[in-house]
Amino acid sequence: QVQLAESGGGLVQPGESLRLSCETSGFSFSEYALSWHRQRPGKPRELVAALSSGTGSQNYARSVAGRFTASRDNAKAAVYLQMNSLKPEDTALYICHADLGERGGFWGQGTQVTVSS
Repeated sequence: QVQLAESGGGLVQPGESLRLSCETSGFSFSEYALSWHRQRPGKPRELVAALSSGTGSQNYARSVAGRFTASRDNAKAAVYLQMNSLKPEDTALYICHADLGERGGFWGQGTQVTVSS
């Protein structure tokens, strides 16, 4: 059974940092691409960062490039999102996604990030 569990969200002030984690199970982690998405109030879900399989080359949304860093640990079957210089517009539910090819895509439940003074 494929499972993805995000953690690390919370309430922070503008300019502060958070590190999100997504622990996974139920598939051969290193073989598949994973990504972070976010759902902001009143807006469609958007891709924040994508990590390729294996070594995990990264791609970022323009709105977070230079502030967010995504990484993966194949030994722990986990992906991370280091978020620096957070802004109020980063407030969202952050959700982990695994693209398992023919098995389809799988989503976690998400972790809430709120940036407010």
